[in-house]
Amino acid sequence: MSAVALRALTRRYGERTALAELTLSLETGQTLAVLGPNGAGKTTLLRLLATLLRPHDGELEVLGHRLPADGWLVRGRLGLLAHEPMLYRELTVRENLRLQAKLHGVAPARIEELLAAVALDRRGNEPLRTLSRGLVQRAAICRTLLHEPELLLLDEPYANLDPAARQIVEPLIGRSSGRTRVIVSHDPQAAVNEADLVLGLSRGRSVFIAAPAELDDGALARLYE
Repeated sequence: MSAVALRALTRRYGERTALAELTLSLETGQTLAVLGPNGAGKTTLLRLLATLLRPHDGELEVLGHRLPADGWLVRGRLGLLAHEPMLYRELTVRENLRLQAKLHGVAPARIEELLAAVALDRRGNEPLRTLSRGLVQRAAICRTLLHEPELLLLDEPYANLDPAARQIVEPLIGRSSGRTRVIVSHDPQAAVNEADLVLGLSRGRSVFIAAPAELDDGALARLYE
């Protein structure tokens, strides 16, 4: 079964078309890398998949359910890591995660498991506002994974992480996690190296949909011209 299936998916903002007739399929366990310059429609696609936006035309299926009609059946099975951490700055890391755990019906032990996994357990009682951007990103990764989502929607997942931190979180959100992932990235080559399928967008339209091995040396460069 496809984890994500798009058929002529279209989304507009007023008179501007953010995504135009996008069609693709992503199988369970695969990774889709979404690439393109600013304004290409990458974040719009991620927000559609996360049920935060409604399409204007076309069909959208996520985890076997049609969106937006069945969004309520899908939201608890998604993990969204966005530009904003979606955490409260005045609360500690643990307080933030306890709140999220209650919303998802997750046992408190899961919080400690994740904090240890991202090497944040010793900083978990500090308010979010006192932490560096890299540590906040680690906390956001914990929030994203708290409820064991089936599909990860990752917008610049390694933002603000140094090489050591990237290595720490890779088993959780990287290719070795085995999860189905949609990654939006401004680092084309790194994203392609993680992907099973690569979508190149420009001005809301698909420039290419290909396996990494099918992309010639100039395909990525031309996407950003």
